[in-house]
Amino acid sequence: MKYCRFQLDSQAHYGLVESVAGKDEITRLLLRPPEQMGGDIEDLPTKRMDRLPFAEARLLAPVRPSKIVCVGRNYREHAAELGNEVPAEPLIFFKPPSSLLAPEQQIRRPKLSQRVDYEGELAVVVGRKCYKAGPDEDVRPYILGYSCLNDVTARDLQKSDGQWTRAKGFDTFCPVGPLVTDEIDPWAGVSVETRVNGETRQQGNTRDFIFPLEVVVRHITQVMTLFPGDLIATGTPKGVGPVVAGEVIEVSVEGVGTLRNPVVDEQ
Repeated sequence: MKYCRFQLDSQAHYGLVESVAGKDEITRLLLRPPEQMGGDIEDLPTKRMDRLPFAEARLLAPVRPSKIVCVGRNYREHAAELGNEVPAEPLIFFKPPSSLLAPEQQIRRPKLSQRVDYEGELAVVVGRKCYKAGPDEDVRPYILGYSCLNDVTARDLQKSDGQWTRAKGFDTFCPVGPLVTDEIDPWAGVSVETRVNGETRQQGNTRDFIFPLEVVVRHITQVMTLFPGDLIATGTPKGVGPVVAGEVIEVSVEGVGTLRNPVVDEQ
């Protein structure tokens, strides 16, 4: 099942996305936010609507998380390209919900930073409350679905601050979308790719995670409760690099789609 969040008649709605004659269309309104259904999005009540081509919809960020928990250095080659050691356990940090950005909206390069990097990633959407997941517990029932995410980073501030809150936390620094799906299997391997102005900069696969999703979820939930709708950013492959105003970043996850955002300078 796939769903998105979009604006229609000046209101935000969740919509079911289905393939019709080979093209994605929004076919039904979801009457309750998917994260309120305890992970069972197939049981959501729906309402018929006039079909809307997905490509023509005004998309919003598909999630409204209480928190965004990110995993750093979860690909060996990415850790190496920045001169870092591979961590012994998942390295987690936060991005604030205020950093969320919808597809096609503008990423703002802040005046405080001289280098802003893209970091394409697979995003996990939490479907059920989870705290202290057991060492042998299957974490899949806690996952509602998956999306694309761009962990935009002020790289110079990350280096100078010695911690990552400011560098990762600017408004517009967490584009997410275009939709959420439960129809992929990161354990089996899905590709993650980032393009800048159509040129491929990153190519990775979730098979190459240092810490697979069950390790990540168990690690996070030993510390904090994950609530329905929360986001987990799972780490970025090698190939990160800077962007400037006028460029367009596209993050694609196999089976999900493409998240596209232009870059502008802060005014």
